Amino acid sequence: MQYFTTSRRLADRKSEKFQKNITKRGAVPETTAKKGNNYPVGPTLLGFFIFVVIGSSLFQIIRTATTGGMA
Repeated sequence: MQYFTTSRRLADRKSEKFQKNITKRGAVPETTAKKGNNYPVGPTLLGFFIFVVIGSSLFQIIRTATTGGMA
């Protein structure tokens, strides 16, 4: 039976990458820090969402008023 082992070169490369990562721990580059006005949703999508929510609630109120509260 033949067992496959990790090559020494691959193991050294992974170990070196890990050691470099250890020295960087806690040092966050400024480019990944969040800026002040970066919204996850655009203003157009937010406006559309508000339009749908308010519009559907108004439609529900009008429908309830016209049917006398019995759906």
